[in-house]
Amino acid sequence: MSDPLRLPAEQGYAAELAALAKDDGPRPAGWRLTPKAVVTYLLGGKAADGTVIGAKYVGERKLIETAVATLATDRALLLIGSPGTAKSWVSEHLAAAVAGDSTLVIQGTAGTDENQIRYGWNYAQLLAHGPSREALTPTPLLRAMETGKLCRIEELTRMGSEVQDTLITVLSEKTLPIPELNTAVYASRGFNVIATANDRDKGVNEMSSALKRRFNVVVLPPPDDLDQEIAIVVKRVGESAAALELPAPKNVAEEVARVVGIFRELRNGRSADGKTTLKTPSGSLSTAEAIGVVVGGLAQAAYFNDGKLDAESLGANLIGAIVKDPLQDKIVLSEYLETVLRKRPADSAYYKALSRLA
Repeated sequence: MSDPLRLPAEQGYAAELAALAKDDGPRPAGWRLTPKAVVTYLLGGKAADGTVIGAKYVGERKLIETAVATLATDRALLLIGSPGTAKSWVSEHLAAAVAGDSTLVIQGTAGTDENQIRYGWNYAQLLAHGPSREALTPTPLLRAMETGKLCRIEELTRMGSEVQDTLITVLSEKTLPIPELNTAVYASRGFNVIATANDRDKGVNEMSSALKRRFNVVVLPPPDDLDQEIAIVVKRVGESAAALELPAPKNVAEEVARVVGIFRELRNGRSADGKTTLKTPSGSLSTAEAIGVVVGGLAQAAYFNDGKLDAESLGANLIGAIVKDPLQDKIVLSEYLETVLRKRPADSAYYKALSRLA
């Protein structure tokens, strides 16, 4: 079989997790690591044996400490933030560090129904032998309850409100009734739920007050500091380039700074010097999208531009990220090019490339 494109966090970072598992200290029932070690795994540092732990998330320590402490209680964790603020990334790594398994995932969509949350049925078994435990098809939530692990629910608010409320009994009573079998599944120690939700995306459903009370909410903000956002993008681009076996030119950090600078100006609606007010595009222009733009530019540079990462390599990817609405966003980009980039000699290559492509 070919090599997997991307391994789950518990496999990709197995050496770090094994080193942190040696740390002494109290840990909740069913946890692979101590809460302090989980925070070290997310934010970086050193294990007790001196193993260097790379940072998985760059941000405020208190947010991660609150998230970890929540998972040690009987309340579920809800990570909220704008698109691209690493909610799913943090969720995956929390599950890997706490339970050693990040693969028990339910993807929330408008089409998700109760059977995908609670349990389903093997209809061949059901017709042949009637309702039985053998005929029941467990969902990731049910498996997490039985094994004492964490269940991840992505995009919780994309599911219908009535489907969301299926979770209320599970979160409050730690029980999943199975009325067809006149029984119930009781959660093992270590079970909990990590959910993610966008706070500004379209097509979302309001959570009921009853469900909200079962969650402790941690808001993951976009990076406030330019240097911090550049560092995040450089790190993740390096990891992606290594996984895709793309060569990384020496000027990657310089071009990342230009891409992130453009994103931040358009996202904030003003130029970096604060002198020019700008229209904002319809897209979020998140940190995650900046990573995608640069990785796309690396591929274009490697295969079509003799390995040179420049405005030409990145231009088409930038246009794709900025212009989501072909009418509104094209006007936004045109105004930005003429009022900001055109006046900066250092950005003349980007002005020419983006003007030609737009």
